[in-house]
Amino acid sequence: MALYVEGLSKGVANGGMAQFQEMMRQQLESSMHAELEKLLDTSTGAEREIQPYDKIAARGLPDNVADSLNKLVVVKLNGGLGTSMGCKGPKSLISVRNENTFLDLTVQQIEHLNKTYNTDVPLVLMNSFNTDEDTKKILQKYTHHRVKIHTFNQSRYPRINKESLLPVSTNLSMTGQNSEGWYPPGHGDIYASFHNSGLLDQLIAQGKEYIFVSNIDNLGATVDLHILHHLVSQPNGKRCEFVMEVTDKTRADVKGGTLIQYEGKLRLLEIAQVPKAHVDEFKSVSKFKIFNTNNLWISLAAIKRLQEQKAIDMEIIVNPKTLDGGQNVVQLETAVGAAIKSFDNALGINVPRSRFLPVKTTSDLLLVMSNLYSLDAGSLTMSPKREFPTTPHVKLGSSFTKVQEYLTRFESIPDMLELDHLTVSGDVTFGKNVSLKGTVIIIANHGDRIDIPAGSMLENKIVSGNLRILDH
Repeated sequence: MALYVEGLSKGVANGGMAQFQEMMRQQLESSMHAELEKLLDTSTGAEREIQPYDKIAARGLPDNVADSLNKLVVVKLNGGLGTSMGCKGPKSLISVRNENTFLDLTVQQIEHLNKTYNTDVPLVLMNSFNTDEDTKKILQKYTHHRVKIHTFNQSRYPRINKESLLPVSTNLSMTGQNSEGWYPPGHGDIYASFHNSGLLDQLIAQGKEYIFVSNIDNLGATVDLHILHHLVSQPNGKRCEFVMEVTDKTRADVKGGTLIQYEGKLRLLEIAQVPKAHVDEFKSVSKFKIFNTNNLWISLAAIKRLQEQKAIDMEIIVNPKTLDGGQNVVQLETAVGAAIKSFDNALGINVPRSRFLPVKTTSDLLLVMSNLYSLDAGSLTMSPKREFPTTPHVKLGSSFTKVQEYLTRFESIPDMLELDHLTVSGDVTFGKNVSLKGTVIIIANHGDRIDIPAGSMLENKIVSGNLRILDH
């Protein structure tokens, strides 16, 4: 703090907030460089703290699975909007499979567990001020389902003007000019908001011991009975308070946060914390082999203890944004996984890739709507007819970005069981019962349109703007 006060007085005395900001930036960057050198030296140490999933699963399941499940609460992060996919309202209300939304699938999964094992696993949704009202309206449809659903709201923070470092909002209202002045401060806010809502104490009083937290748009994040059994079967003194599910990194995941060993604790290192000079090193698949799926298992008692002691320590991520009017602002955010270093006996578990199936774009949506996956009790599983366990790489162009437009371009979702790679660019539509195999690239030049005829089978083909079909 002495550094801050001294710097501030110097900066303001010299007449420049900009000078002060630059001085602070340089000091911060030099200290980050020094810390990062240490991190990169110690990155491999984390591998000892990461258990392979097969080792956890090999222990089998006890006869009393219901006892373990009755200690569990499922928490879904439900603060995000569907704007990046061209949808209004909460992202969780977008239809992803057979008219089922993300929220429908989540409720079906937990209801299936409760019916199968005669248990009472509740669902908790962490909403934001952006999603709370719409979500609560839709929850009425689940009244007769065998799942108790609770909600709480994450905090609302003021956006900061990048130049003046003052809040954009002039008062606490969220209407008119102030509507863009507020933001939900990232999912790291879960600890304080969950505790402050009173729901944490309520669930502990009901005998609940662990929460399973995941993003609501990760369709692979289902309750895993083996991980749950591993947690609840530990002796009291050695109880693991935090499990982070990680999975092997591919070239598509180079931006994902990774687990490192630092000063005797597991830590989450995010790309936003890495200085530009080291970003390529961070993205290296050989140096950092795994990334965080954001599927987390956390002890309720530990959250309560750490919140009361004010001992949860998370790095602050500075997220620059530009508002619709062109104003540059700063958002200060935290990530839920960053608190791992505050918990005792934390563990990473290297899980199969199937537990990470996020739907961030319509390219992801095409995969989960296709015959690559079958749907059973709200859970998607890779079709046994697919010879390779990996998912194809799909890249749909800007004409497909918005869900409504994407849906009009497919009369039916193509057969993709034997697809490796699909790139589509420009004004392209697909007729019924199209089959795509191997590598398929379809590019309609500006002003051209390509209609893939019904019943077509494209295998290792490049289709260009004049509808010639060439061997690839």
